[in-house]
Formats: sequence, C-alpha cells, structure tokens
Amino acid sequence: MRVLVTGSSGHLGEALMRLLMETHHRVVGVDILASEFTTAAGSITDRSFVADCVDGCDAILHTATLHKPHIATHTAQDFVDTNVSGTLNLLEEAVTRGCRCFIFTSTTSTFGRALTPSIAEPAAWITEEVHPIPKNIYGVTKAAAEDLCEFFSFRYGLPCLILKTSRFFPEEDDSVSAREGFADLNLKVNELLFRRLDIKDAAQAHLLALDRAERIGFGRYILSATSPFTKNDLLALRTDPEGVVAKYVDFQGEYARRGWRFGSDIDRVYVNERARKDLDWEPRYTFIHAINRLRRDESPFSDLMHKVGSKGYHQGRTFDQGPYPVT
Repeated sequence: MRVLVTGSSGHLGEALMRLLMETHHRVVGVDILASEFTTAAGSITDRSFVADCVDGCDAILHTATLHKPHIATHTAQDFVDTNVSGTLNLLEEAVTRGCRCFIFTSTTSTFGRALTPSIAEPAAWITEEVHPIPKNIYGVTKAAAEDLCEFFSFRYGLPCLILKTSRFFPEEDDSVSAREGFADLNLKVNELLFRRLDIKDAAQAHLLALDRAERIGFGRYILSATSPFTKNDLLALRTDPEGVVAKYVDFQGEYARRGWRFGSDIDRVYVNERARKDLDWEPRYTFIHAINRLRRDESPFSDLMHKVGSKGYHQGRTFDQGPYPVT
C-alpha cells in the first residue's frame, strides 16, 4: 500500500514515517516544513499541491494541523484554512483518486468545556459519546474537520477513522502554573493516568487503524494511555487523587524518592476502551509501566519519543512567559 502522511515533519508525522519505513508499505511524507522525513514540501491549503501528493496513494494518514500553541500567533482564518479547508482538500482528492481509506488525527481538545466540571462535581468520564463543546478556534476547527470526515464517509463511502489523541508532545506544558508547580517529568508521568499517551502508542494506533479502516468504515476513537480508574473513583479524584491512585498502583515510594507529587485533583479521565476493542490496540506506556521503569532509573517514555524529540511550535521564537504565548 502507498501511504501519504501529512505533517511528516511534526511529532506524530515523523513517528509514523519512522515506523512505516520499517513495514511493507511505501510512504510519502508531506509538510509545510522540509525535513529528512518530508518527501514534498508544501501546504495542504494548496489544492494543486494536494492533488499531486494524493495521486497514486492508497491511504492517507492526516496529521498536519495548526495546534493550540499557535492560537496567539495565527489568525482564526489561518486555523480554518489549514485545519478545515486543508482537510477538505485531502478528502476530496482522496475520493477523486480512489483512496482506500483516510485516517484523521484529531484531538481530545475538541471536548473543550466538557472537560472542566465545577469544583464540586466528579471528574468527567470522557468517552466518544461526550458532546464536544470547543473553547477555542483550535477545538472548533478540529471538530469541524471531524464532521467533514464523517460526511465523506457517509456520502461517498470513503472509510474514515478519526483518532482523538490526548497530549503526546515532549515540550513543556503550555500552562504557566503547571510549569512552575511541577518538575516536567513529574507532570507528564502524572498525566499518563488520565490525559497523556506516548507517541509510540499513538503511532501504533494509527497503523492499526490503517489496517482496519476498510472493515470498520467509520469511527471515532479516543487515544490515551489506559487508566486504572472506574466511574466509582470520579468524585474522589477531585479531592484525593493520590489516595485513589494508591488503590491501584504502588507508586508512593518512588514519588517520595524523587520528591514528586500530585496536584490537588484530577478533573477528567479519557476512556480508550473503544479503541482497544475495535483496533486491537493495547498502549504499553501506562502509569504502571512508567513507575516500573522509574524504579530502574529508566525513561518512562519510549525510545521513539526521544528520537523524534522536541519540535517546538514557533520555529525558535520565545515569549515573555515561556515557550508559548499567553492567550
């Protein structure tokens, strides 16, 4: 199969290129930025460029996007052009040129305000059935692109799978308070419990989706590290997250050794059950796996994450309050 990967110079795009090059698939990488993993440099907003790239491809893995950190440096129209119109260009060319499937990388950020219950409420239990309430232009445009994928699947029979990823970037957090309150690795390991996945697990889910898309037809899937929690834990997660985690994982000695801590609460849990069932996906890099690795003074994250490394979002620009502009 000849596979087109958009966003091949980005985090997930590079990870996919690395893994696909080790398979029987032939792979083409496109990105607005040149890199060793990009075959053709150009914008997905350029319809003629997209047509040339899609020609001869059997499948598309569409990871290219403007991200949340771009909100303060790009206009709303930029987000619409790239995240919505760019996706439309790819979908139309996929149908025109007879692609067998389309895998769209979306984000759990589309859930927006559904992720932030009031202080007295239980943590949010986030499945694919939760109605998105986007709170910024990034979420709005990714949700719109998801709807385009669903429409093209319904209208033209194009097998489309939407993979809604939680955070997998290695960069520092975009929250000033999070950066100031936690060591970076402490924060990221905490997040494996409820809102993070390793980039290798993310990439492998995409490859499984590629193999299964024609059989499934259409589907939305949350991708996040498997959580140990149940719905019975949701209220206690808001007041005593450490106590809840201790019921499932022997972690406190390792946290004490490192001087790590939890925050005051956990406000949401991403549920990956559907992806594990339909895609036969089993994320390896969970919180339990991380604790076992940390005890051996090993990295809790994959070698692939370290190979891909930090990309940044603003081509070397810095801002007054850290790596991201304040919005």
